[in-house]
Amino acid sequence: MNTALRQQNRELVGKLLVIVVGMLGFAYLMVPIYKQVCKATGIAQTRIVAPANTQVDASRDLAVEFIANTAGLPWRFEALDRQVALHPGELVTVRYRVTNTLGRPVTAHASWSTAPPNAALYISKQQCFCFTNQTLAAGESRIMPVVFRVLPGLPKDIDRITMSYTFLELPAKGS
Repeated sequence: MNTALRQQNRELVGKLLVIVVGMLGFAYLMVPIYKQVCKATGIAQTRIVAPANTQVDASRDLAVEFIANTAGLPWRFEALDRQVALHPGELVTVRYRVTNTLGRPVTAHASWSTAPPNAALYISKQQCFCFTNQTLAAGESRIMPVVFRVLPGLPKDIDRITMSYTFLELPAKGS
């Protein structure tokens, strides 16, 4: 091999090594750069902050009643907070207790309804056991919260809402 070709190969290897080192350095710096970009643009929200009750309509009072049903499923299910008084827009937490009285684990899903039916359009739930299936071991009891607000746009003629939850057993997997 001639000397000129060797020299070109050494220069190429040197350039490739500089590129590789540069790429590794760039990859190493990507995490802090990404964090700074996210912080500067407001994307980096590491925690969820519940919105404040900034749109509470204190001029209106509502009564919300809570009902618990099991549709033939032999669980004990009850609303611990049977009724609350609130203002539209106010964030409220209520609790339900459920107990699996069967001698086996059971998976069930809760569906909900409201009376009057059109009130459901004005209920915004942030947390609810009805969002996911619930599996309770034999004899297990659980307190489950529902966090919600009634939106201020609720028609003026509605001053009482009933929220009803019904647990239905789901078929066992594989059956």
